[in-house]
Amino acid sequence: MKHFFICSLLIILWGCQKHDKSTQHILSNADGSIELTFDLNKNLQPYYLLKYQGKMVLDTSRLGLKRTDGNFESQLSLVSVSEPETITDSYTMFHGKQQQMEYQAKQYTVHLKNNQDQEFNILFQLSENGVALKYQFPETSEDLKRIEEEFTSYKFGPETKSWLQPMAKAKTGWEHTNPSYEEHYEMAISPDKPSHIGEGWVYPALFETDSVWALISETGLKENYCGSRLKYNEELGALQVTFPQTEEVFPGGALNPESVTPWETPWRIITIGSLADIAESTLGTDLADPAIEMNTDFIKGGLSSWSWVLLKDDFTNYETSKKFIDYASNMNWDYCLIDCDWDQKIGFEKLAELASYAQSKDVKVLVWYNSAGSWNTTPYTPRSKLLTHEARESEFKKLKDIGIAGVKIDFFGGDGQSMIAYYHDILKDAAAHELLVNFHGTTLPRGWQRTYPNLMTMESIKGEEFVTFEQVNADLQPSHCATIPFTRNVYDPMDFTPMVLDSIPRMHRRTSKAFELALPILFTSGVQHMAEIPEGMSKQPGEVIELLKNIPVDWDESKLLSGYPGKDAVMARRKGSTWFVVGINGENIPKTIPLDLSFTGSKTGTLITDKQKNSFQIENVTSDQLKEIELNGYGGFVLKLD
Repeated sequence: MKHFFICSLLIILWGCQKHDKSTQHILSNADGSIELTFDLNKNLQPYYLLKYQGKMVLDTSRLGLKRTDGNFESQLSLVSVSEPETITDSYTMFHGKQQQMEYQAKQYTVHLKNNQDQEFNILFQLSENGVALKYQFPETSEDLKRIEEEFTSYKFGPETKSWLQPMAKAKTGWEHTNPSYEEHYEMAISPDKPSHIGEGWVYPALFETDSVWALISETGLKENYCGSRLKYNEELGALQVTFPQTEEVFPGGALNPESVTPWETPWRIITIGSLADIAESTLGTDLADPAIEMNTDFIKGGLSSWSWVLLKDDFTNYETSKKFIDYASNMNWDYCLIDCDWDQKIGFEKLAELASYAQSKDVKVLVWYNSAGSWNTTPYTPRSKLLTHEARESEFKKLKDIGIAGVKIDFFGGDGQSMIAYYHDILKDAAAHELLVNFHGTTLPRGWQRTYPNLMTMESIKGEEFVTFEQVNADLQPSHCATIPFTRNVYDPMDFTPMVLDSIPRMHRRTSKAFELALPILFTSGVQHMAEIPEGMSKQPGEVIELLKNIPVDWDESKLLSGYPGKDAVMARRKGSTWFVVGINGENIPKTIPLDLSFTGSKTGTLITDKQKNSFQIENVTSDQLKEIELNGYGGFVLKLD
């Protein structure tokens, strides 16, 4: 009897200490391949675990926020978890990997309250290969609420490999222009490795665990939130969503999130699955805000000539600009970009002449602006012309009146909420004046190309111009380019400004001609600013020039055929009934890569490869006979099938 009493007491005590599992809820996508477990821990802190096809992707990962007026990360009570609601969406994109988009997901709403009886929701959406979550404050208040910290985290196992780009230290670099998302990715590192700069990692962040890939980013970033990044938290043992550095603000504006309520955060998004699932994902626009009401008749993507990347400052003049307008016309390209200091070296009246001349050649002119106020010391002009709504109205009207098609705006100041609002304000005012927009020296788009269809592209990458600055960038370009299709360019357009087929002044180019030729097709951008100049283009075979006269930017379908980050990438893109298949080798070793082109049907076409590093081999092929492709070290290929 005594033994029975002791056993019963132990069972009761164990039961008291055991975590109450009534708060645990298992959420899944439609086919059950993704399983998300939500729960509260012993401190009543929300967390989640994530599995894909039974494999653990994320272990116990924290959730929640801390506001100045309330704690929404611990001592929470679970009110309810909704039954799944089917979310569907259908939309069209003007450029990118796919035009017609379909999205379907199961949405769950977790209703919580804190110990001050303040309401707090977490929304989860689970789609075929995606997980998205965001926070909502549903109560109505005119008082400004401020978020101090976000606890969203991603806890990967120690065996996980990561591909991460360091966040730069604010106010460093040339003329204090950092951060601008222009660092090289660190490859196949442990997720707990600290950034050598010390400011964490930018999005998108790529991970691989037991052959399951995950790509993390954010989308739906409105004016009332800051951009975020990831930083490893030793206490959590996980990468945590963190806020910008103190300096990353529009002068006098907010840094961290602040807003009246109701209020919701951006979506935290994770694409999960194979490497093809990652490269083909459209989750970044699927969860972005729908397009604003605006006229879209003027929106047209295409290729553009551009003198500055190879010729630099001294060639921003009237004569060179006219020459590059002729170049664009001869190449059947839609645009010519006139870069910095045009206001001093050409002048507004002569710019109007160039715009009129371009129109006679069926080419449209894009012009450069310096976004900066006091946040950096960049000398290039026009500068400080876009800082207020009134100034933008005046400047944009003048541009529209002389027939300018769009603006390239450079040197932004980071990810603080006020700087994010500055981006939104520019995009809205540009849309009102029917101007296309390209941001440089900039943050990540985060799906804005859907919300603002006039946003054609953003830099946010160590692009081709960096190869012209230092040999070390040229040396790293092959592996860098073979990483981008799985990271930076997955969710958003990217102004890499690709392709030098001839030579780069003072630099030894590591990539082959066919490698470079593949880049305008491998990378997606609403406007592809081509780095090659007329003299270099004139040296290329006729077949190559003809190919470059008809490269789309608004693809109907995209498929990753093979690849591995930093090593190689083979991508197929379709426009109408024509397939373009391209590949690059990021390593300096020859490779034979299998090709399964059965999805194209039986087609004939032209294959362009590297005979030697500095020359093309061009041959006619049929898709059903081409079973593999041989790539030289740092080589590439382009296959066009009609």
